[in-house]
Amino acid sequence: MKTVQTKTIQVKGLQKTYKQLHVLKGVDFEVEKGSIFALLGSNGAGKTTTVKILTTLLKPDSGTATVCGFDVASKPDHVRQSISLTGQFAAVDEILTGRENLIMIAKLRHLKNPRQVADDMLKRFGLTDAADRKASTYSGGMRRRLDIALSLVGKPQVIFLDEPTTGLDPEARIEVWKIVKELAGGGTTVFLTTQYLDEAEQLADRIAILHEGRIIANGTLEELKKLFPPAKAEYVEKQPSLEEIFLAIIGKKEAM
Repeated sequence: MKTVQTKTIQVKGLQKTYKQLHVLKGVDFEVEKGSIFALLGSNGAGKTTTVKILTTLLKPDSGTATVCGFDVASKPDHVRQSISLTGQFAAVDEILTGRENLIMIAKLRHLKNPRQVADDMLKRFGLTDAADRKASTYSGGMRRRLDIALSLVGKPQVIFLDEPTTGLDPEARIEVWKIVKELAGGGTTVFLTTQYLDEAEQLADRIAILHEGRIIANGTLEELKKLFPPAKAEYVEKQPSLEEIFLAIIGKKEAM
């Protein structure tokens, strides 16, 4: 009987050094199919390096990583066909309209009826009224919605969102959160990096904390709460925020 693959991403012993800087020092984690996985860490912790390795933009020095069952080092083409990457800044062509951006990507992915694909995406992301305006006229939230729509053309199994709400206003951030939840609800695996801890708290099924090149905590929000040191005296029991948990865990490691 054929076994069903439930782990969309598997990472074991991942290491990467830039010049003499040891960025990743043996990173291990797994991501369940159809889940939202958040990778947290301070600037320089290695989040973007991890994403670049998993999306085949960078080769690891050692260790293994598979995405959708394909090794990122030996089968990068297979990985690229299964994934999409949305970076920290919206990668839209500002000279083109929203519709033209989507048609271009549909053609690059060799899809049938690119115009219909574009129309469907415009409707899904609430951009139909702005479809024939140049992307340069879009607000930050609209550009991010278009950017994510471009990432979803061709229905990738995994979408990587590298700090997707950086620089967005609160309303636009909530829009992106809604889209991410809908993606996971539809079976897409979402790999999210963020510095906004409330974002991970709102979205993620599992959260991993990357600190100084290693995963120092990995679990559900409830599991991470158990790592938070209990208060000595509280008249009303207060649930710690993810920010408090993060700082407590990082503080523990730095004190060791």
